[in-house]
Amino acid sequence: MFIKIKKNCGIYMEHAALDKGMVVPVTSNFLINLDQVAEISFYTLKEDKARETLDHGPFTIPKSTRVIHLTMDYRYSSHQEDRPGQLNRMINQRAYYKLFFLPECPGEYENLRGHIEKQVYNI
Repeated sequence: MFIKIKKNCGIYMEHAALDKGMVVPVTSNFLINLDQVAEISFYTLKEDKARETLDHGPFTIPKSTRVIHLTMDYRYSSHQEDRPGQLNRMINQRAYYKLFFLPECPGEYENLRGHIEKQVYNI
């Protein structure tokens, strides 16, 4: 099952391909395959977080920002690496997506969390 992350002025994203501490605004729609997600966390920031934008400008994520943290399966980002003396070495990296929903845009967070929780089975 896929979840659609919609472009929205109140959603920012941090992921493994970016430098540490860098966030980008979500400026286009994209899909995430929930079958490739290993772990999902939902939480709310208790204090402001200092980050930076792609142009290295300062950016503060305010407290009360809601976060959905998606940690992807190892198969999501595995690749072969051929180095001298090490043929067919498999490299596994844990990719992640951290979606920050600013306090002024709570509706999209609730909508997305609701869709994810429909896929959860309680034992």
